[in-house]
Amino acid sequence: MFALILTILSAVTGAVWLLNKLLLGPRRRAKLPPGGEDQPGMIVDFCVSFFPVIFAVFLIRSFVVEPFRIPSGSMIPTLHIGDFILVNKFVYGLRCPVGYCKFVEIGEPHRGDVVVFKYPRDPDTDFIKRLIGVPGDHIHYENKALTVNGETVKLEADGVYIGEGVRELFHEDFAGVHHDIILDPDRSAEPFDFEVPPGQYFMMGDNRDGSYDSRYWGTVPEANLKGRAILIWMSWNSDRFRPDLSRIGLRIR
Repeated sequence: MFALILTILSAVTGAVWLLNKLLLGPRRRAKLPPGGEDQPGMIVDFCVSFFPVIFAVFLIRSFVVEPFRIPSGSMIPTLHIGDFILVNKFVYGLRCPVGYCKFVEIGEPHRGDVVVFKYPRDPDTDFIKRLIGVPGDHIHYENKALTVNGETVKLEADGVYIGEGVRELFHEDFAGVHHDIILDPDRSAEPFDFEVPPGQYFMMGDNRDGSYDSRYWGTVPEANLKGRAILIWMSWNSDRFRPDLSRIGLRIR
């Protein structure tokens, strides 16, 4: 919704700015007495003043980076509730600010990427997960072991993670991406076997037993991808009601 509002604002203020520059402004100034002050009116003045700012925000947010707030714990321990992150918008190609079209091909998603995407069942809602399977991959998950194309992903025990209960902490090396995940020893996981269809992507959260992901609602169409999470630029600790300075500036892997 915000993208649509920003697009409309950019178009409207830009049209008024251009109309004023080419037609309205010259007409007003031609009627001014010597030494008179050009007074364009409130609406025109607003558009002329704010169009450059609105358009700059539109370009940056649509095609460069977009801010995103982590709303849930599905990506713990990589991302915490209250983290504010930046999403690279051009890494998977330049897309229309509104809708699903892509007009410039740049790069492809890779296994291990932390991806922001439009939730397939409700495109107005953004989700963030780790990309586990690309088109054609065979995904198998059993006894909390993840296997992709017949190769079981390596896990190395790394103690416990305390937060909303005690979880087992593991270091995972997935497709060359080194990161941590957590598993709940008191929660069983149903065996899962799936082949990723063409043009689709399989997502899972790093909080493997606390993530609502592709195991439950299916795959993500390529058109729904918004970008790759790259950096935590702010983190707010709601329990202590202050920023968590230790997380600010962390790269997302």
